[in-house]
Amino acid sequence: MARLGFARRLASADRCLVGTWLKIPALEPVEILADAGFDYIVIDQEHAPLTLEFAYQATVVAQGAGLSVLVRVPDRSGSHLQRLLDSGVDGILVPRVTTVEEASAAVRQMLFPPGGDRGLGTTSRAGRWGGLPREEYLRFGDEEVMRAVQLEDRGVLEQVEQVLDVPGLNGVFLGMGDLGLSTGLPGSDPEIQKLVDRLLSAAQAGGIPAGTAVQTAAQARQAADRGYSYVMVSNDASLLRSAATSAVADFHA
Repeated sequence: MARLGFARRLASADRCLVGTWLKIPALEPVEILADAGFDYIVIDQEHAPLTLEFAYQATVVAQGAGLSVLVRVPDRSGSHLQRLLDSGVDGILVPRVTTVEEASAAVRQMLFPPGGDRGLGTTSRAGRWGGLPREEYLRFGDEEVMRAVQLEDRGVLEQVEQVLDVPGLNGVFLGMGDLGLSTGLPGSDPEIQKLVDRLLSAAQAGGIPAGTAVQTAAQARQAADRGYSYVMVSNDASLLRSAATSAVADFHA
């Protein structure tokens, strides 16, 4: 069954792709988000109690509903990468990458030799349980899966050009929340905005899609206008909370 990996989907898109975080460990939100018209979801294993087994199930349901699936892994250790890639996800976000060396190590674990260290798993879901030709399995893994690092502190953004030169890196994500924590500055501060501009400029020059996360649709449109290729808007839990709070407030009003 042929499908479009997230890296190629981004390359062929004529607009910014919009997604959201998946934090609730249930499959119903996946179908709801697909019906709502999101382009992709990001299964958040860093800040939500989502297991490998759930990520696998959610990936199957989401892709069947037409969504691309990214996973933000719990940390940058790499221990989760092989099994998630074997599950057939469309991309990976590796959080809290702080150096060029960390970015290189993460990417190598997601690339097949000779460019990397990913093991062969043709009998996994990614290989259609042995039904996908070996050459196509290898091509999809190296050419269509997005391998993105999450940059969220000043030090790494001051060497962003070198990070984006890492061989095999084909995505970058700017974590504005932790960037604010690490600098002690609000996102609107000119110093922060200068770092954002530097990242977007380097990403555009290197042909690397850049993404970020925002809270509202208006902020997502602003991010798209600024040059981001993919944007996450809110998350399933917050969207539910907002709708529930509004319903109760409207009733009492």
